[in-house]
Amino acid sequence: MSTPTPERHEFQAEVKQVLDIVVHSLYTDKEIFVRELISNASDATEKLRHTQLSEANVFDADLDLEIQVTSDEEAGTISIQDFGIGMTHGELIENLGTIAHSGSKAFLNALKEGGEHNENLIGQFGVGFYSVFMVADSVKVYTRTWQPEGQCLCWSSNGDGAYEIEEVEGERRGTRIVFTLKDEYKEFAKKDKLEGIIKRYSSFVQFPIKVDGDEFKTVQALWLKSKNEITDEEYTEFYKFQANAFDEPRFHLHFAADAPIAINTLLFAPTENMEGFGFGRMEPGVALYCRKVLIDSDPKNLLPDWLRFLRGVVDSADLPLNISRESMQDSALIQKLNKVITKRFLKTLEEKAKKEPEVYNDFWKSFGVFLKEGVTSDFTHRDQLLKLLRYESSYTEEGSTTGLGDYLSRAPEGQKEIYYLSGANRQAIESGPYFEAFKARNIEVLYLFEPIDEFVMSHARAFEEKSFISADSDGIDLDAIAPDTDTDKEEALAADAVEGLCTFIKDKLGADVSEVSASDRLVGSPAMIVNGDKMMTAQMRKMMKAMQQQQAGDAEALGAEPPVKLQINPRHPLVKNLADLRGSNEELAGLISEQLLDNARVAAGLLEDPSAMIQRNYKILEQLSSK
Repeated sequence: MSTPTPERHEFQAEVKQVLDIVVHSLYTDKEIFVRELISNASDATEKLRHTQLSEANVFDADLDLEIQVTSDEEAGTISIQDFGIGMTHGELIENLGTIAHSGSKAFLNALKEGGEHNENLIGQFGVGFYSVFMVADSVKVYTRTWQPEGQCLCWSSNGDGAYEIEEVEGERRGTRIVFTLKDEYKEFAKKDKLEGIIKRYSSFVQFPIKVDGDEFKTVQALWLKSKNEITDEEYTEFYKFQANAFDEPRFHLHFAADAPIAINTLLFAPTENMEGFGFGRMEPGVALYCRKVLIDSDPKNLLPDWLRFLRGVVDSADLPLNISRESMQDSALIQKLNKVITKRFLKTLEEKAKKEPEVYNDFWKSFGVFLKEGVTSDFTHRDQLLKLLRYESSYTEEGSTTGLGDYLSRAPEGQKEIYYLSGANRQAIESGPYFEAFKARNIEVLYLFEPIDEFVMSHARAFEEKSFISADSDGIDLDAIAPDTDTDKEEALAADAVEGLCTFIKDKLGADVSEVSASDRLVGSPAMIVNGDKMMTAQMRKMMKAMQQQQAGDAEALGAEPPVKLQINPRHPLVKNLADLRGSNEELAGLISEQLLDNARVAAGLLEDPSAMIQRNYKILEQLSSK
């Protein structure tokens, strides 16, 4: 219908309220309007391309399918033009005259009930175009439909609750949006500013983009291509662009899925762990796209936090988006995405570990700490993660590791537990008293070198129904698994002498010990402290105390050190000598008993202040040297 004079349309009262919310409440970044308008331009161009497949008579059929962005910094104006499908008079009213297609009144009622930022509601309403009113005083939309008999129309509004439509002349097919920026936002008219925003949000738009006549370099959306069509060099180039990285990826995961949600995913494992270099916590680097348009560069909960080292892209045309397109709104969909992607990545790691062990081991050295973190925080994927853990053990060479599955495959038939020891390094563990009994019986022990490892074992509890047990725990019956084959053992003290010595040591040490007893687990060491709390090993208690002491006011949160269980070796010469000495020189025997405890504390990593031990050492040496 021809309109020689402009038609004026009043927005309904609630629609005006919606517009106010869109402009003032829903968008966090003002620059988002560029993304929205280019996204709309890309969609319109894609619709035209599909239309051309079925319609022979398309207006301006010779136009190139591209998007043109022009700006005038001095005047503070921007124009974004596509040569896509265009709009009819009725489509202008439907698409631009109505903000909420699902009903603006219902939208407002929902917001009133759930709050303006109710993320489960605003995703129902597609109003990205109206983000331009955040930065513009006035907006004009020139459009010409692809239909041969169509009109050239101009839609205009200043966002005050009304709009006008009038017929114009001379427009090419498609849509041209022209707007004047508010004074405080005129910087958006700068060419370099526009190019920066386009690079961030619209680098993968499939149609050429020109900024002030110069073609903007877009990047192929590799995640939508077949894997067979992509070279390793292209994967590497894409990784460096997307992740803004200088290293090369260790490997990538490229897959598509149709259920439970249609997604295309391209993930990269970096070469370097920047957290390990002391650069602080890595930020998540998997961006969320919808049909190649960036929705969120850091979507919350898209992946578990322990996968924050991954870089890449997740794209889905099925995503319901909120008004700002900045995050997913349906938490169920977030969970589905999280579950599908995490499961596929863990499956990839399992395949690497099995088929390319060298590749996986290199990955583990750099990023194993993240998988350990996952064991402590991600119950859903804990079983899969446990299969991927790697540790040195008493059966491996130094520097080589083993998995838990392989550990159990070597375990004796009667072994119902997985044994581990914590220490600064391999030598420290193997020279300590706790390893002696396991070595004598050829029972494998895992070596834990990292502080987080104790928490991993505590959270995991078990693997394939075999409990994790620290080798310094009390009550371990190794003889039930494998007998001690050493036939050259020293003769032990008589039972009554052992009982008397244990009583003597307990009396001398007082509240520092809860129990003193003889042990068959000791081989070359005279004594050791055993842990009676399987949930809180000595190492873990020490670590937690150190962590709490870093927090003001929490230095005493764990309380005083509890009394320890001391076990002595009735075959060790020192213990035998001590049994004799308590009858001839009680003072010296008492000092040696105290020294025995402190030496055991050192071996267990529990001695924080050695000053008393040093002074006692001098007293012992003084008495021994005077004889």
